[in-house]
Amino acid sequence: MEETQKAFVVGIRFSKVGKIYHFDASHLSDILVEDRVVVETSRGWQLGEVAQIIGWVKPDENEGWKSVSRKASPADLMKRKSLEAEEEKILDSCRRAVFSRNLSGVKIVAAEYSLDGIRLSILYSIEGDIKADLRFLKQEVNKINRQAQLELRQIGPRDVAKIIAGMGACGLPMRCCSKFLTDFSSISIKMAKEQGISLTPAEITGMCGRLRCCLIYEYSHYHENRKLLPKRNKKVMTPVGEGKVVDVLPLKMAAIVDVPEVGRKEFNHADMIPMAQYLAQQAEKTTSHQKEEAETQEKPAVDQQKDREQQNQNMSGEEKQPRQRNNNQQRRGNSRRTGFRKKDSQNNNPGSGGNKPNTGANQQQRRRPPNQRKDQNDKQS
Repeated sequence: MEETQKAFVVGIRFSKVGKIYHFDASHLSDILVEDRVVVETSRGWQLGEVAQIIGWVKPDENEGWKSVSRKASPADLMKRKSLEAEEEKILDSCRRAVFSRNLSGVKIVAAEYSLDGIRLSILYSIEGDIKADLRFLKQEVNKINRQAQLELRQIGPRDVAKIIAGMGACGLPMRCCSKFLTDFSSISIKMAKEQGISLTPAEITGMCGRLRCCLIYEYSHYHENRKLLPKRNKKVMTPVGEGKVVDVLPLKMAAIVDVPEVGRKEFNHADMIPMAQYLAQQAEKTTSHQKEEAETQEKPAVDQQKDREQQNQNMSGEEKQPRQRNNNQQRRGNSRRTGFRKKDSQNNNPGSGGNKPNTGANQQQRRRPPNQRKDQNDKQS
C-alpha cells in the first residue's frame, strides 16, 4: 500500500500529564514531538501538545480519528495566555461563592476554557455523600463572561490530587500522578498485604485519601514469587536439616528458616523442599526399591534362563568364533569314530559280501593252542 493511502497518526495530550489521544496529521509532514497544535474535540477547539509520533497506519485502523487542524500560531498561544488569566478570575469567584454558602464538602478545582472562549468547564469534587446544587455558579460566571457555555464536571479525589500536584505522601517533591501517571489503576488492600506493608492508614494512603498508586508497582513480582515460595510457619527440608519458615523474601526468591541445629538462616528457593513433598518423595523411593527387590526374588528360573540365553546371543562375534571352531572339530572327531565302528561291524558281519565266512575247521583251528596247530600242519604235509 502506498504511503499516500495511509494516515499519519500522532498522540496529543491537553494537559501536562494528561491522557493521550490519537489524531490524524497526514497533511502536516513536518510535525514533531512537543509541537503545539489546534484540534477540534467534543469540548470545542483545544490547544494540545504532540506527545508521541505513531507513524503511518493503514486506513482501516484510523476509524473515528479526527484530524489535526493546524499547528498553533503565536496568536493562538497569546490567546491561550489571556484565557488562563480569565480562568483564574472565574475560579476565584466560584470558590468565594461556595465558601459564602458554607458548602465545606465542595471543592472547586479548576476552570478550563476552550481555545475559542465559547465553552467553559468548571471542575469540582464533593467529599463523602454530600449533595449540592451548584447552579448558582452560573451567575458567578455570567458576571465575568456572559457568552460562555458553562459545563459543571465532577471529578474524583485522585484527579484532584493530579491537578493540584505537590509533594507526595512518601516525601518526593512531585506526586506520581502529577509526574508520569496518565491513567489510574484499580488498587486494593490485597496488594498491601501481599507485599507485607503495614495496613495503618498513614502507610498505605496518599494525599488524595485513597490507597497509594505505588502499591501496584511491585505487586505482580510479589504475587508471582510468593506462589513459588513456602508460606510462613510451614516446615521445609533444607541442606542442613528440617526447619520452620519464619519470614519470606519474595523479591529475593528466598526465605528465612529456623533450623534447630543451626538457627535462623536464609535459603534460596532451590534449596528448600516442603516437608509434605519431601516425605512423598522418600516414600516413593522406598516403594520403588521394595518393588524392584520383590520382582527380583519372584522372578522364575525360566526367566533367568532366558536372560542367560539373551546374554549369549548378545556376545560379540569374536567370542562366538572359538566356540564354533571347537564344535566343528568335535563333530569331525565324532564322524571319524563312527566310520571306524561301521567298518569293524562290516568285517565281523557274516552276511556281508566283503569276507568269506569261516568254516568249521578254521574255527576249530583258531580255538586250538599253537602247539596242536603246528602238529596238525606237519601231518598234513
